[in-house]
Amino acid sequence: MQASNLDYTFATGGEYELRCAIDLYGQSLLRYCHNILCDYFEAQDVVQITFIKAYNKRRSFKSGTSLSAWLYRIAYTTCIDSLRKKKLLFFMSQTNTESMHFVHQTNVDSKFISDDLKAALLTLSPAERALVFSRVIDEKSYADLETIYHVSATTLRKRYERAKIKLSNALKEVDSYYKELEETK
Repeated sequence: MQASNLDYTFATGGEYELRCAIDLYGQSLLRYCHNILCDYFEAQDVVQITFIKAYNKRRSFKSGTSLSAWLYRIAYTTCIDSLRKKKLLFFMSQTNTESMHFVHQTNVDSKFISDDLKAALLTLSPAERALVFSRVIDEKSYADLETIYHVSATTLRKRYERAKIKLSNALKEVDSYYKELEETK
């Protein structure tokens, strides 16, 4: 099924439409969530939750609007909720340090992005990472991003430019290629 057809049939559809949505948007949502969370396994969980939420709330989706933007919005809010829970767990005294070590180790083992880029991305806030990823990797227009983030295109453009500068400065500090360039000057 094509994306344009799915925009009209998802709200009234069933499991077939959900499978089509997963086939069309599952991988791109996984990349998007992975870049926000910087954790591949947590991103997988968030994408699953996103599709469950989308399926359960499919009647609230406005037929003919962008299903992609709606799914990205759900994924974004689910990522932010996940980060809040993670932050809460971090500050709880009962946190199991053994499981936290496992989570840290799986993040280290994940080679989706280089260590230098991951370190630079971690200097950005989750909202900034989501915006940079949406523009650079997913090549979303500012009109689509308005739908996802519920913020005007002008504001998003300004935030994107600031995030790019912040990321560039962070890369200069951590990336060995930039360090070598600075030393040769």
